[in-house]
Amino acid sequence: MTELLTAAQMRAIEQAAIASDQVTGLELMERAGQGVVEAIFEEWPELAKTSGKAVVLCGPGNNGGDGFVVARLLKQWGWEVEVFLFGDPEKLPPDARTNYERWCQLGAVAPVREGFWLPNCDLHIDALFGTGLTRPIPKSVSYSLSYLHKRHPHFVAVAVDVPSGLCSDSGQPLGVSGKADLTVSFHRSKLGHYLSDGSERSGKVVVKDIGLPVKAFPTFADVVGYVNDPERKPQTGEEIREEAEKSAAEDRAVVTLANPLNRFDKLLGGNKYTNGHALILSGNPGKTGAARLAARGALRIGAGLVTLGVPPNAQTEVSAQVTAIMLRQVEGSDALSAVLQDERLNALCLGPGLGVERARELVPVALEAGRATVLDADALTAFADNPAELFAQLHENCVLTPHGGEFARLFPDISEKLVATPTIGPAYSKVDATREAAARAGCVILFKGPDTVIAAQDGRCVINSAHYDRAAPWLATAGSGDVLAGFITGLLARGFAPMQAAETGAWLHVECARLFGPGLIAEDIPEQLPEVFKQLST
Repeated sequence: MTELLTAAQMRAIEQAAIASDQVTGLELMERAGQGVVEAIFEEWPELAKTSGKAVVLCGPGNNGGDGFVVARLLKQWGWEVEVFLFGDPEKLPPDARTNYERWCQLGAVAPVREGFWLPNCDLHIDALFGTGLTRPIPKSVSYSLSYLHKRHPHFVAVAVDVPSGLCSDSGQPLGVSGKADLTVSFHRSKLGHYLSDGSERSGKVVVKDIGLPVKAFPTFADVVGYVNDPERKPQTGEEIREEAEKSAAEDRAVVTLANPLNRFDKLLGGNKYTNGHALILSGNPGKTGAARLAARGALRIGAGLVTLGVPPNAQTEVSAQVTAIMLRQVEGSDALSAVLQDERLNALCLGPGLGVERARELVPVALEAGRATVLDADALTAFADNPAELFAQLHENCVLTPHGGEFARLFPDISEKLVATPTIGPAYSKVDATREAAARAGCVILFKGPDTVIAAQDGRCVINSAHYDRAAPWLATAGSGDVLAGFITGLLARGFAPMQAAETGAWLHVECARLFGPGLIAEDIPEQLPEVFKQLST
């Protein structure tokens, strides 16, 4: 499990460690600076063999303190280093002030003035504003950051924790944001590295251990509450740690990166009689391809049996295209009710190519049956004029899989908050939006995109990131989402819980695309699963 932290969670962990006297702020700052230099030389070994010129921009908080450590270590390595400070050195936090003074014994510190332009250099260190940024960065540095790569196309840009101006909780720029080739984070990655513009702005993200003795708990609610409310603050860091552990079982505050490898044995087990029977409903002639893609995905991912429910006028078209997938005539609501008398049909998928009118008729019948159900595409659009009508029928074994447009139609007020240009931080994030939507709908929501976010109604949340070394831009192809709906339906048929099915299906979806590579079309995605499973088993 890879945990992603908010700025408040990271701050709480650091303060708990310091309060417990297991580490000092100065030690953490020193380790952070060492981690940045290590990461630079690991990423570009040639830089460790030379003595170039580095420019370090330090900010008015502890992020700037990390920058002073980086400057000192590079200087000791033999580099020429120029250091600039935005802010008053007299107002630096105590640990940052100490490292400012240590640097001053080696070199000068110049102020960052209005209209500042970065000097020529081989290496640029952005230690201006870190995870705690809550407002747009000042104009005196914004122009420099926004034109950095245009003026200096051949240098290396490294950000400490997050590129300055990027909200570490949402990945959205608060006004102008810097852009890095390498971002060095500490202890854990932050949500903003994987959401919205975060991956593009961060370049490559490396996480360095700074020796925090307090692990990332499954909950931070009480810790953050203590930090923000001095009247509740315990006497020792150990009390903070104990309080966080005590509430871990109830709280779902931490977001993780999707990685279902701990469920791999379950993916390979069972037979057709124990792996369930999925029913996927198709639309009218000329619109059956989407449902067939979903059915193929459900079959490939291991559903024991898959049946396509088709209207009579589409039966000939569909039967000419499928072999292992079975067919049943399902014309209207009465026919679907009759088919669902067979309790062996334990997972349903409605939406891909279903047609809005057909969806309006069949979705209520499917939901009334209480089976594990995936609603996608037309099954979501059909209720755009009255989302509350849909929400009233949903149950906890449902998974909704909207893309951005479908999400906005179902949750217009939530979408409005998400797309609003943030002026203060932490900004409202895709994680916030998906969690709020899941709570309202009372079921699992999979909000699609390169930064797919999956949230359950109880607050559990994962990000399935197709960024960095998992980037697969060719996955944005017609029918790709239909295959994903089929993957999730097949896993539900096999007995996966809705959250597990959504997380596992989304993760395998990206792995299939990565395996195939550019030129991918939707039909190719299910056919990569055998090789993906084979690679995972070795």
